[in-house]
Amino acid sequence: MKEFEAKVQSWLEGDFDQTTKMQILKMRSEDPAELEDAFYKNLEFGTGGLRGIMGTGTNRMNKYTVGMATQGLANYILKHCEGEDLKVVISYDSRNGSKEFAKIAAEVLSANGIHVFIFDNIRPTPEMSYAVRLKGAVAGIMITASHNPKEYNGYKVSWSDGGQVTSPVDKEIVAEVAKITDPSQVKFKAGLRCGEIEAMGADVDELYLRDLLSLRLSPEACKSHSDLKIVYTPLHGCGVRLVPEILKRSGFNNIIHVPEQDISDGNFPTVISPNPEEPAALKLAIEKAEQTGADLVIGTDPDADRVGIAVRDDQGKIVLFNGNQTASMLTYYILTRWKELGKLDGKKYVVKTIVTTELITEICKSFGVPVYNVLTGFKYIAEVVKRKEAEGWEFICGGEESYGFNVGEFVRDKDAPVSCMMIAECAAWAAGQGMTLYQLMQHIYKEFGYRKEGLVSLVRKGISGSQEIQAIMAGLRAQPPAELCGSKVTKVIDYLEPEKTGQPSSNVLQFFDEDGDVVSVRPSGTEPKIKFYFGAKGPDADAKIEKLKQQFT
Repeated sequence: MKEFEAKVQSWLEGDFDQTTKMQILKMRSEDPAELEDAFYKNLEFGTGGLRGIMGTGTNRMNKYTVGMATQGLANYILKHCEGEDLKVVISYDSRNGSKEFAKIAAEVLSANGIHVFIFDNIRPTPEMSYAVRLKGAVAGIMITASHNPKEYNGYKVSWSDGGQVTSPVDKEIVAEVAKITDPSQVKFKAGLRCGEIEAMGADVDELYLRDLLSLRLSPEACKSHSDLKIVYTPLHGCGVRLVPEILKRSGFNNIIHVPEQDISDGNFPTVISPNPEEPAALKLAIEKAEQTGADLVIGTDPDADRVGIAVRDDQGKIVLFNGNQTASMLTYYILTRWKELGKLDGKKYVVKTIVTTELITEICKSFGVPVYNVLTGFKYIAEVVKRKEAEGWEFICGGEESYGFNVGEFVRDKDAPVSCMMIAECAAWAAGQGMTLYQLMQHIYKEFGYRKEGLVSLVRKGISGSQEIQAIMAGLRAQPPAELCGSKVTKVIDYLEPEKTGQPSSNVLQFFDEDGDVVSVRPSGTEPKIKFYFGAKGPDADAKIEKLKQQFT
């Protein structure tokens, strides 16, 4: 008998609902390969929480795996957090199963005597982060798989500062979750002592919007260009609840919707993938912009923490910006306005991830503002914010190439609503300078040098795929490239060597050449992929990117 078959039998004989058992029997008779994939391992609760395909089995997102993760989290909180009224905030997005998983998490926490604040409907990840600090909670849970395809769901844990958990707390929570090996260990139902479950809604929305709107830098420009035509799509996610509202309150009165994508639907019926990083995701929004003559297209992912945009070039053609361009443009705009408003005095800083464009570094240098580089993942940006806040420093903004950006200290995660507000404000400000956003980006390139970025993700599923990804990383470590596009590699950084990098250990490699080009390679932490990030500098950067893609993939 294969090892996974023992797990299958334990589910068939255990205290699981009849629907689950029937699904197991159906897979056994009709799709043995699917059955093996569903049970060959336990869905790992990693340092970022859970993320996986929904369905029956130990390697799937379902009510049992969600319950077990929550029991482990509850055990950790009860062991390590002080106070008589321990509180946790829960939010969820529009994905199939999100509401049910959020309810299960709330009930398990309550059954363990923990006070729960849960949103009354779908809300963005950044609002959950905001609510953690607002309510004085010890932790927050967001049920989402972010921008993953519809088959996925996930479970992200934030800590008391509103940022996703980092070391050592993340590993300690993982250890507690690992101790929950069977659903029988989970308190699914409340006993004599249970925590209160309270709903949150418009009251928190108002506070969140109020604080984000306090970050505006150019209200006069927004008023002067209130007729700016902006197409917005939430891609069937929860951005629909707050993004149009924050744009309206910022002074913009010409927000154009994509009606079929305003519908919150976890099947994401109008897109192949609800990921604004993928050009196809904004297809309908761009078509709407063409029909209406809109100046700007904005799209957010299902949990409204990432944002993608498209603008008109000098020929009036709509072109997409990548995450590096959007982050660079917003950083330039925000620092320009902070300088004009006399806000750059004192201890101020910006943060970016190691795979995000060095253009941001060059921009910040010109303003005399320090930049902190961190590992991939916004939780590391939030970690810097928490540390520097204690030292009396003020966070200006920060971003990552994967379409995540944040402004100010109210939220400790990437925040699409505030990013959308700033993008629209930047467009209004640029218009006041006689420029479009496209022309503003060209101005930035002219001042700091042209750069081009590229990303290739190789999907490798299953056991064999995982082994192939490991082999690719091992091969690059054993024999790193000597050149990038004919330019000598002068520096190799292996982030598995924290004593050399000053960063936590991470399976990432970076190669730098004499011309300022860089290649970063890392397996995805949430999907069966290995990612290659390419950054090229100079007038021939576009051609370099294509050569780098051929060299590595």
